[in-house]
Amino acid sequence: MRIAITGGAGFIGSHLSRRLIDDLHDVTIIDNLDPYYSIERKQMHLQEIKKSGTYTFLNVDVRDENAVMEVFKHHTFDTVVHLAALPGVSYSVEKPLPYLDYDIKATVNVLKASGENGVKHVLFASSSSVYGNIESGAFHERMKIGEVESPYAAAKAGAESFCHAFHKLYGFRLSILRLFTVYGPWGRPDMAIPKFTERLLAQQPIEIFSMESARDYTYIDDCIEGIMRTLTSDHAYDTFNIGSGNPVSMKELLSVFKSHFPDMEVIERPWRKGDVKMTWADLSHARAKLDYVPKIGIEEGIGRTIQWARSINR
Repeated sequence: MRIAITGGAGFIGSHLSRRLIDDLHDVTIIDNLDPYYSIERKQMHLQEIKKSGTYTFLNVDVRDENAVMEVFKHHTFDTVVHLAALPGVSYSVEKPLPYLDYDIKATVNVLKASGENGVKHVLFASSSSVYGNIESGAFHERMKIGEVESPYAAAKAGAESFCHAFHKLYGFRLSILRLFTVYGPWGRPDMAIPKFTERLLAQQPIEIFSMESARDYTYIDDCIEGIMRTLTSDHAYDTFNIGSGNPVSMKELLSVFKSHFPDMEVIERPWRKGDVKMTWADLSHARAKLDYVPKIGIEEGIGRTIQWARSINR
C-alpha cells in the first residue's frame, strides 16, 4: 500500500513507519518537526526509520490547508494515518487556543484533502481522554464522550466529529483509534514513564501528582500492532480502543520502577487541572473485530524501556 503518515517523525509515527517499511509498504512521512519537544529528537527518529529502508519525507505543516491539498494532489495515497497533533493535557490548560489549529483545523485539512483526492482509508489517532473522568469500570467505545476535562481532550473529541462528517461526505473508509497512554523506547519525553526513566537514570528524584491515579499504559509494540490490524480490516467505519486493558495504579507503577532503582526518591505535587483519575480500555470490540490482543505487560514494558534508555545514554 501507499501510506501517508502525518506526524510520522514523532514517537508513534516513527515506530509505525519502521513497521510499514519492514512490511514493504510505500511510506510518505508528512511532518513539520514542530518544536513541542526537541527537533533534534525527531531528527533522530527519522534516522532510525532509515535503518528499515527508504521513505519519502515532506516537511509540511498540516495546519496549512493549501499546502496539504497540494501534497495530496501530487502524491497518490491509498491510506492516510493521521497522527499529527499537539499533545499534552497540562500544556492545553495553559495554552488552549493552539489546539484548535493543531488538533482540529489540521484534521479537517487532512480529511478534506483525502476525500477530494481519492484516499480509500483514513485512520485517525484519537485519545482515551475523550472519555472524560470516568472513575470506575472499563471504557467502552459506545460510552458518551464530550464531557471532557481538558482543552486537549475537547479538541480530540471535536476532531472525531469532523471525521464522522467527512466520512459521510466522501465515503472513504474511516477508522478512529482511541489510544491509551502509549510508552516505550523513544517515548514522548513529556510523559510520565519517559520522565521517570530519564530522571532516575540521572539519580534525580521524580515528581508525581496523585498517588491515587491509574492509567492503562500501552507498550508501543502493542499500539503499532493495533494500528496494523486496523489497516488490514474491512469495516467501512468503526472506532476502537487500543490499550492494554489493564489499568496500573501509580503505586504499582512506582513499585515497578523501584525494582530497577532501589534508591528512588519520590516528590508528591498537587493535583493538576485537566488530569483524569483513571483510564481503562475495554478491548472487547477491538478483540472481536481486529483480533487485537496486547502482549506486553507493565513489568516487561518498563524493563525494555529502561534497557533502551541506558543503551542510548552510554
